[in-house]
Amino acid sequence: MNSKNVIVILGPTAVGKSPAAVRVAEELGGEIISADSRQIYLGMDIGTDKPGPEIRASVPHHLIDIVKPDEVFSAGRYREMARQIIIRLYRRGKTPVVVGGTGLYLKALLYGLWPGPRADWEIRNRLVEEEKLFGPGHLHRRLVEVDPEAAHRIHPCDQVKTVRALEVAILTGVPLTQHHQGHRSALGGEGDPLSLADRAVVIGLRREREDLYQRIDIRVDEMIRAGLVEEVERLFQSGYHESLPSMQGLGYRQVVDYLKGLYSLQEAGRLIKRDTRRYAKRQMTWFRKEPRVCWVDLEPGDQATQVTEKVLDRIGEAVGTDFIERAPRLQRRSACPVQASE
Repeated sequence: MNSKNVIVILGPTAVGKSPAAVRVAEELGGEIISADSRQIYLGMDIGTDKPGPEIRASVPHHLIDIVKPDEVFSAGRYREMARQIIIRLYRRGKTPVVVGGTGLYLKALLYGLWPGPRADWEIRNRLVEEEKLFGPGHLHRRLVEVDPEAAHRIHPCDQVKTVRALEVAILTGVPLTQHHQGHRSALGGEGDPLSLADRAVVIGLRREREDLYQRIDIRVDEMIRAGLVEEVERLFQSGYHESLPSMQGLGYRQVVDYLKGLYSLQEAGRLIKRDTRRYAKRQMTWFRKEPRVCWVDLEPGDQATQVTEKVLDRIGEAVGTDFIERAPRLQRRSACPVQASE
């Protein structure tokens, strides 16, 4: 395999990315770079489904547990840190295996980000006050009118991203989505000594809807049994406020409302499952727009070994003879939108 390729394994939550990525990294002598916007936070383990210590000891993982829950962390910062890790892995002869479901992180890593106008705190503060005046969801409804695609992508509870999208539209007169599309078309990877868009072998995992939803339900039940409520209580005891973006993530905001007495734990679990299914749907909408993805269709009975075999076969098809020298069992090749770098 070309030493300058990057393997990217993406897909919706609960599809089975992490176990497959670990085995793929073992096969290729690689290391994992997380592309999960929640696993970056220290102390948020159960609700983010982080790989356990044994797994992380067997295959090095990067960009997990790197900031406290009250620290600001942007997609731009993720891009720079991930790129530096990839450079170090290249120097050591390791294959970077990027795995995650945060579309914005993956987009930033592969294509870069449109920098946009600098923050205008007068506009931001005015928008926040407007939300307080008209009630929760007001700003998101405004965004639906201004930039429906961004509104579809941004969760109604994510005030930070909603405010930024409105801010850009107000300052430039052009929707944020349109800016991003123009930036991506103009970038093309040219002139970048580490043009990951050209180096990436992008593998997408997908399942039939009912299969995925069942896996989501099982995962949520396991998280609650593993102590998700106690994890949120510990975060409160450590001084982290419920209004933090990190505490607004799936699982956390529902447990916060349970602890406030707004509904039962059973209802919290039901809402986590519902909202996770909706999130998975939004993830797939995002990923389907990425033309480079080589999709791997998984069956309900597929275990980690079967998933890994399918992923490795797909990588072999995409990369070709250099890869076969490292993993001789991968000998099939077929048409695929991913092109390995020369």
